Amino acid sequence: MGGNGGSGATATSTDKRPNELLNSWFVRSGWSKGELARQVNRRARQLGANHISTDTSRVRRWLDGENPREPIPRILSELFSERFGCVVSVEDLGLRAARQAPSATGVDLPWTGPQTVALLSEFSRSDLMLARRGFLGTSLVLSAGPSLVEPMQRWLVPSPGGPQQAPEPSADPRRPGRISKPELALLESTTEMFRQWDAQCGGGLRRKAVVGQLHEVTDLLQEPQPEATARKLFQVAAELAELAGWMSYDVGLQPTAQKYFVLALHAAKEAGDKPLGSYILSSMSRQMIHLGRPDDALELIHLAQYGSRDCASPRTQSMLYAMEARAYANMGQPGKCKRAVRMAEDTFAEVDEWDEPDPDWIRFFSEAELYGENSHSFRDLAYVAGRSPTYASLAEPLMQKAVELFAKDTEHQRSYALNLIGMATVHLLRGEPEQSTVLASEAMGIAKKVRSERVNTRIRKTVDSAVRDHGELAVVVDLTEQLAVDLPETAEAV
Repeated sequence: MGGNGGSGATATSTDKRPNELLNSWFVRSGWSKGELARQVNRRARQLGANHISTDTSRVRRWLDGENPREPIPRILSELFSERFGCVVSVEDLGLRAARQAPSATGVDLPWTGPQTVALLSEFSRSDLMLARRGFLGTSLVLSAGPSLVEPMQRWLVPSPGGPQQAPEPSADPRRPGRISKPELALLESTTEMFRQWDAQCGGGLRRKAVVGQLHEVTDLLQEPQPEATARKLFQVAAELAELAGWMSYDVGLQPTAQKYFVLALHAAKEAGDKPLGSYILSSMSRQMIHLGRPDDALELIHLAQYGSRDCASPRTQSMLYAMEARAYANMGQPGKCKRAVRMAEDTFAEVDEWDEPDPDWIRFFSEAELYGENSHSFRDLAYVAGRSPTYASLAEPLMQKAVELFAKDTEHQRSYALNLIGMATVHLLRGEPEQSTVLASEAMGIAKKVRSERVNTRIRKTVDSAVRDHGELAVVVDLTEQLAVDLPETAEAV
């Protein structure tokens, strides 16, 4: 590391042995030492850890057996997880994880009201404070497999009685103990406004504001409230925590995102809102697909479907079927994927027959989103099946419909960009690089306005694929030059 980089070694032994595990992952990644150093620095800036300045000599020391200090091990874990499409833990890299307090680790948390409020308050406060100091999310570890799925199954275990208040001594005696209906309505409308901003601008612009609002709601939950008001506050807290998780996921803070999703599910349980709980589980499922864990994603979706089968609206059920299809696609099961796609389409056809208005958190799932999700399922199947032109052909007409509908929708620019990128990858699968570069270029124009590391990463991966398969073409060369200008690898606001 250059200068006082701040990621010095904890190992002081003079007889260090090469880190064979880290060397193995590094060689398979295809990265150079300089490229890995640049990626570490970029991710550190995203976390606000501006004191980190890694170079090739420091990477060489890690490979030779030096154990870096936090947050470097967490950053390396995230980078290799994204590179290989699966969870690569700190231990998998042969590095030592820092000891963490129980409240900051894992997802197996007490399913009771007071503990949910306390954990939400603690985590949101730490997020706000530590973000300013440059260590946001670095003490967290991603959970996967049974350690994630089994605790989430307790979502379905009935709670004794209604929402439980936090202990009264924690309440601020200077504040009134009750919140009025107009104040509750304002909290709900503010949450809806945050959700609109996220759809339009991405997760990087307003994440801290959402976390701040969540912390304020947990303060209210620590005061004596009537049972109906407490349920409504838990519902608002669940929506805000899910949104904080979604925004964290969007900017690449994966462990932080998972922690918010888990806390959101706990709050939804206290609110007695099973459809909202199923939506939160679908967000967790989407993250698992992103991290290359489709088996976990499928278990979470099935848990969501089972828990809300008798109360979720057709729009919500359709979304869950679409996510089920995504999981099956990434597992390489075309028959089950196609069945789930049909169920998503058939269920969505019942949306207009539903008597009650949908809650705001599911209104994003429009006809355009349905086409987009189902087309991405077929696109994913094409990749899993070895770049199958058959599945790419199934994806193309659905993706085209999604792109056309999103082009008319000014409120969901991130979704528009993601579907343009999806269409670009479909054209690459079909051996049509010229059409692909046009769409990728258009997506870049939107990405410049949307603060979403997820969008930027998908564009970069699509351009990498175009270079790998058609790097000699002038249009591909032009696209790489545009990428360097439009989306330089700089820090994202978190």
